[in-house]
Amino acid sequence: MGEHVQTGLVAAASIAAYDSNRIRRHEFTRPDKEDDRVRQIEALNAQTGPVLLAHPDDPQAERLLAMATGQSPLADLTAVDGIRHTLWLIDDDADMARISTVFGAMPALYIADGHHRSAAASRVAAARRQGGKGGADSFLAVIFPARQMRILDYNRVVSDLNGLDVEDFLRAVGERYRVSLADGPLRPECSGVCGMYLAGRWYRLQVRPELVPLADAVRRLDVSVLAEQILEPVLGISDLRRDRRIDFVGGMRGLGELERRVDRGEMAVAFAMYPTQMAELMAVADMGQVMPPKSTWFEPKLADGLVSLMLD
Repeated sequence: MGEHVQTGLVAAASIAAYDSNRIRRHEFTRPDKEDDRVRQIEALNAQTGPVLLAHPDDPQAERLLAMATGQSPLADLTAVDGIRHTLWLIDDDADMARISTVFGAMPALYIADGHHRSAAASRVAAARRQGGKGGADSFLAVIFPARQMRILDYNRVVSDLNGLDVEDFLRAVGERYRVSLADGPLRPECSGVCGMYLAGRWYRLQVRPELVPLADAVRRLDVSVLAEQILEPVLGISDLRRDRRIDFVGGMRGLGELERRVDRGEMAVAFAMYPTQMAELMAVADMGQVMPPKSTWFEPKLADGLVSLMLD
């Protein structure tokens, strides 16, 4: 993806490790989306979309994968989105044993993307065990070093100003953030800063430091601060999952998409967020907590259907 390259392991990850929280999650799932995934797995008797996992820095794991990628690839293709995927097959028993030992010794793995897929796989495994049928004790995963993974911004757009005019809204925001006009589209340069597009203008917002609860791994996230300081008290949005007044725009679509949706009148205001960091995600997961909805947007990801895991 551009100049960015990441190398990971496609593997069958343990359902037992997921159920015991050794494979750690950081967001809630929706039952209806889980149900869709369960039906797909059962209908295909296979998992065709991998769960994206991150592992803590481990030089030995990276050396083993580097050795595996020194041979000719099994497949090398560029998907329709322009992302190149290269696959190498590891079929030597000794190599597989070494890799399994190294990854098995890691204290935890972290779900980056695929919470519904992993939850559905766990449900399928439990149902099959109860029915006396096996073959579903793993789920398809691709595991990358956390330091190689890239989280893009996940931005917010809101359809109205909750009854306020532009001046009153800016005044309310100014009570919580330092507000200044920007020369053009503003992509935040650090945590604590976000861009805001309102009435044809870009603004730089910097949260007042005393409002950030640094001791709380979830509430100190930029997406949490925005929710607590603007979305809920000013715009009246308390349920990010269900409120139809808010929508989310992945960073791949660019700041121009935020401008477009506001300029055409579909939305009243847009917020450009600083990306959540991998260390933040892992800290939240280690504490057994969850992030607000739409906190992370990962790219690149292994294309669905490129590798599948048959259940039996």
